Amino acid sequence: MQDKEQQLSEIRAKLKELLVSNLNIEGVTPDQIKDDDALFGEGLGLDSLDAVEIVVILQRHFGVEVKDMEKGREIFRSVNTLANYVYETKQGQK
Repeated sequence: MQDKEQQLSEIRAKLKELLVSNLNIEGVTPDQIKDDDALFGEGLGLDSLDAVEIVVILQRHFGVEVKDMEKGREIFRSVNTLANYVYETKQGQK
């Protein structure tokens, strides 16, 4: 069984790949996205349509749902917060 940090690292890497491939982020590679970069506003500059796409990505690739969009604002702050949410939710599903 992998330890938490290794699982989080894999989730972060997968999220970065999915964000770049699904959200048409121009001129950015997954490697250039820092774990704590803001996804919206000054960071990657994502918008509300991208937030909807992230919900779909989480459902499709991780089997995780975000039902509360108020909570979603916190979850969608950075790759780190997304990865932690996926990890915690998956742990709760076991």
